[in-house]
Amino acid sequence: MDTYKRNISIQYIFIIICNLDLTRGLWMIYLASRGFSLLQLGILEGVFHITSFLMEVPTGAVADIWGRKISRLAGRVFYLSSLLFMFHAQSFAFQLIGFAASALGYNLESGAGDALVYDSLLLDGKKEAYMGVAGTKELIYQGAMIISLIVGGYLAVRSYSLIFAISIALSVGSMITALFFIEPKAVNSVKAVKADGHPHMPAPPEKLHSRILSSIRDQLISSLAVVRERPRIAFLIIFSEILFTFITSLFFYLQNFWKGSGKTEFYVGTALAVSSLVSGVAGWKAASVEKRIGERGVLTIMPVLLLACIWGIALTPWRAFFYSLTGIVEGILIVAISDYINRLIPSENRATILSFQSMTFSFFMIILFPVIGWVGDAWSLETAFLGMAGFASILCIIYLISFKRLVSAQAFYQ
Repeated sequence: MDTYKRNISIQYIFIIICNLDLTRGLWMIYLASRGFSLLQLGILEGVFHITSFLMEVPTGAVADIWGRKISRLAGRVFYLSSLLFMFHAQSFAFQLIGFAASALGYNLESGAGDALVYDSLLLDGKKEAYMGVAGTKELIYQGAMIISLIVGGYLAVRSYSLIFAISIALSVGSMITALFFIEPKAVNSVKAVKADGHPHMPAPPEKLHSRILSSIRDQLISSLAVVRERPRIAFLIIFSEILFTFITSLFFYLQNFWKGSGKTEFYVGTALAVSSLVSGVAGWKAASVEKRIGERGVLTIMPVLLLACIWGIALTPWRAFFYSLTGIVEGILIVAISDYINRLIPSENRATILSFQSMTFSFFMIILFPVIGWVGDAWSLETAFLGMAGFASILCIIYLISFKRLVSAQAFYQ
């Protein structure tokens, strides 16, 4: 019986509304136009990821304990508040608060979203369909991104106020959509954690705080135990999030590079939209690609392709073309890595461990993103891109050597 089939359709609608965010490809240009430097923008993004790093796992535990639906709804509330801060705040300090709120919104959604979908398929006996569902989700996500980037770029030439008004309205719409999800029964409830071990007996009110902390602590301990028992999870997480860090950094800093080169917001939005189109198609076809080249092919070809794209951005005038090709890497990895990791995770730890993945991404962004902004301010963004390419080359060589040794020793698949 397809008890949770409705969740998949609602997921697609939710993804569309959430990603019709017209500020996504323009916030760095918008804040730069208000007088914030590249270094300050790098710090703002760094604060986003510091907050995400600190709160990702606790919020993942929240999703496992109290439910994915509640977590996703709370995430949209925090994101709405971040839009209000970004648009209205005049000082750098208030912008920092807004970016911290945005991070919490991201945290509450990141692990909970994939966990809700995977567990819905698992409980309906259709977990083998996950990669196809994830591919469709990626296509829809990138399609919404394309619309938001192009429309946002077009409207930004005329009015940033209109952009924020539409984005705020859509954020409210996503909150309403989240109310229609059905919570998978596999999710534990904090209400079931009893003070004396007897079922259905409410805990004393004065012990509620300690019960909450104890539940989160126990969830983290059990999730870490799963990762220790299955080191392949950690390998996949670290591999994918390093690549996503480079792609995300290019996404943001190319906005300011193109704007500084005399391009309009519409050009910026269109260039970013092309990459989203490529990523959407790649994600949609990820299952077919993975069947053809296998897991080993995905894990070796994708980093080499990304490295070639970074060098193309650093050394040639065809930056928009090479950035669009990074969409192939992003689309295939988002779908394939998600499937690889979810197969290894028990349902009761799913949101928490997926939050480890997002926390790893935040860790790498904390290190890389402000450095790019600093180099861009001190020298130029061209220099920053060149440095990024050199650093990526070193990491790629280390990774390929390590992966070859693991596969040769059969350690990776154990």
